[in-house]
Amino acid sequence: MAFTFHRIPVGICNCFLLRGERTILIDSGAMGGFPAFKKKLRALNIDPREIELILLTHGHWDHITCLEDIQKLTGAKIAIHEKDRFMVETGEPPFPDGVTAYGNGMAWAARQVLHPHLAKLRVDTVIPDAGMSLRAFGIPGEVVYTPGHSMGHSSILLDSGDAIVGDMAMNDWYLRSTPGLPILADDINMVVESWKKILSMGIKRIYPAHGMDFDVEIMRHEVANFRLN
Repeated sequence: MAFTFHRIPVGICNCFLLRGERTILIDSGAMGGFPAFKKKLRALNIDPREIELILLTHGHWDHITCLEDIQKLTGAKIAIHEKDRFMVETGEPPFPDGVTAYGNGMAWAARQVLHPHLAKLRVDTVIPDAGMSLRAFGIPGEVVYTPGHSMGHSSILLDSGDAIVGDMAMNDWYLRSTPGLPILADDINMVVESWKKILSMGIKRIYPAHGMDFDVEIMRHEVANFRLN
């Protein structure tokens, strides 16, 4: 099978379906998104049981709210970095801090109204700091550890130059008016260091979890103009 990938909005979170010799789903979406996920699979004529692995960029609530439903539908195993594993296994992910004034306000408001108590699910594969190859799935790419937005954040870099970066970047109207660095992060300085790491790895196109894809040069400019906090 030739390699393909598809963006699947699940609530406010973009998930991505990677199809090579085997099929992987990146992230599992936010509340209310499960019907849209099933509808998209039907439109693509994909049997949910083809999905063998749900690979989470990180464990925040908007990336794992539909995880239980999607796992039941697909029977897929779950993979996440060790440092975010507790978010899946306790079902109580924390909300990240704000980076900007707007981000601080969003973080404060979210903590007043969002108290996720999700299903406690077992993590099957722990992603190490060294990352992991996806070639065993017939997918031309690798998982790279990119901490900062959360301490266990990972990104998926494909040989094509497409980079699925979770919340390393944001590009949706309720977060940022233009694409760029996240407004929420555990450590924004670490986010920038993670960007420096992957910008040297031949990436060309950025696929964030929130908003549409954009050219990598935007992030080169963001990183070059960032001042340490």
